[in-house]
This record gives sequence, structure tokens and C-alpha cells, in this order.
Amino acid sequence: MHKNILVIGGTRHVGKLLVQKLLDAGHRVTLATRGRTADGFGQRVQRIVVDRRDHAAMRAAFGSASYDIVYDQLCYSPVDAAIAIEVFAGKVGRYVMASSIEVYRRLMGRQEDAFEELDLDLAAQAIDMDYPWHDPMLADESYAEGKRQAEALLYRDGRLPLVTVRLGHVLGGDDSTGRLAYYVALAQSGQALLYANAKAATSFISADQASDFLAWSGTQDFLGPVNAADGGSLSALDLHRRVGLVLGEKVRALPLTTQAGLSPFDFPFPYVMDTARAACLGYRFGDTANWLDLAIHQLQPELVCGSPASTAYTQTPVPEKVRQPAFIA
Repeated sequence: MHKNILVIGGTRHVGKLLVQKLLDAGHRVTLATRGRTADGFGQRVQRIVVDRRDHAAMRAAFGSASYDIVYDQLCYSPVDAAIAIEVFAGKVGRYVMASSIEVYRRLMGRQEDAFEELDLDLAAQAIDMDYPWHDPMLADESYAEGKRQAEALLYRDGRLPLVTVRLGHVLGGDDSTGRLAYYVALAQSGQALLYANAKAATSFISADQASDFLAWSGTQDFLGPVNAADGGSLSALDLHRRVGLVLGEKVRALPLTTQAGLSPFDFPFPYVMDTARAACLGYRFGDTANWLDLAIHQLQPELVCGSPASTAYTQTPVPEKVRQPAFIA
């Protein structure tokens, strides 16, 4: 059955792939964005220009609207979550928030097993509505805490029929974070990777698989948090070596005892999610090995020469540490 769907975000990376899948499935899709990024969907979508972080603007834009499904790609804090509750409570059939593996970050080192959804006690999570969540200078350091508090507030309130999809580290697609590009540039520069723990693997998911799982989650009837990650977790050292193998480069690595200046995806302890709940619900993820090599190839300078994403990495021998959010809509 075709649905009336709102996607908050949807012009970049996973969000753009999600919208395409929804359109391919025959759904009616409305995009809510600030209107700053062209989406390429033409007349196939309706558009509402609105600032997701503006209470009044959101109320004005969606005061009388109702949707079968809302995908919130831009909920980064409890303030954003409060806006969602105020605007959409009682008016949506299903609310799917794109969350992240980062909600488990502060649990690293406390258990040997992969993180299950209920390992995170959201009932005990403090919520700070006065923190400057929307300050761009604090975006990186507040990302994990913001996602965690957003989930806590939404579940604590209970008025939205809520699913929070906790995505693994997303790679591939038009990823602008530069995280995988870091390892490609490092391998091609011949400089050594400095790493903390060779066995501290973490969970990844391709941008295509992430968008597919989000689309699937919207059409199901389960509620609550659900982990989403491909099989085949990797440590930073594993990833570095894989990049070298794919590119035919001899790579070097040196262990460190400090946590300062480490590369993306380098963690002191294993940081892996358990996806058993998704499997029980009927979804089967792929394996990181099935798409990682292609994602690496696509970042070779000769393939992306002249693009904004490649410039920083081809001009400097060692890229400065890049931003590490787990999900970008």
C-alpha cells in the first residue's frame, strides 16, 4: 500500500538514497528542508521549506498536516525531539528517527559483548534542554549526547509511535565527512597509521544498506530502538590494511598508548552492535566486505580529482583529523 510520507532532511547522503527508494516503491513523498541543497527529484516530490530547529516555523508548516510515516533525519538533540513531539503528536502513523551507534559510546569498555538495544538505559538518561545544542561550534562534541538525549525524551514522552534506527558508521555514497578518505590518503602518502587497539573493531553499514533499512523500518509495525549494521566489523587497523590491499599500497602502522590524535574509527575498546533484533523482525543485513572495496576505489584521487572532497587530501601529506559523526542525512 502506498503511503503519504514526510522526510525531514533527504537532500544528502543516506537521506537522498532513502527518498529515492521511497519514490521507487510508489509512495507520495514530501521533503522538509531549508531549501539550500538541490535534491534532483524534480516534480516527483513535494517540498516544504522550513528550519527544522525553529519551533514556530515547524508549527506553521505542519499545523494541520498528517502523514502515514515521518522520517526524521535531522533530530540531533532533545530540543529537536521536543519540537517533533509538539508538531507531530497524534498526527502520524509512524515516526522513524535516524539515530546512531554513537548513543552507545559512553558504554565502551563496560562489557565484552556487542551492544544490544536494551543495554542503553534511556530511562536513566538525564536531559538538558538548556545546553546550546544548536551551536555549530559544539556540533561534534555534542553529537553522541544529543542523539542519546533525543531518544530518551521521545520515548519518555511516548506520544509518537516511535522507531529509532541506530545506524552503524555509514560509509559510501556521497559521504562528505572524509572519514574513509582519511585512510585512502594515508595509504597513498606512505605515512604510518597511529592506532590504539588493533582488536577494537566497530560496526559499519553502507549508505545504500542504511537507506534500505530505514525504508523497510517505516513499513513495519514494530516500535522501539533497533540496531542497523552490516556484518564484518573492523578495527581502524583492519580498515587501514584493507585500504592498502585494495589500492596495492604497502601500508605501515604504529601502536600508541595515548588517545590523542587518533584516526576516525579508532577506539580503545570494541564498539560493535548486535543486530539480532532486526534479524528476528525479518531483516537480513549484508556484509561490509561486499561493498567496502568499491567505496575505497571510488575515493582514489585519480577518480575524484578536482572534487571538493579530494582536494584537502591530495594537497596535504597527512589529513588533519576529520569530523566523526556516525550519520549525516
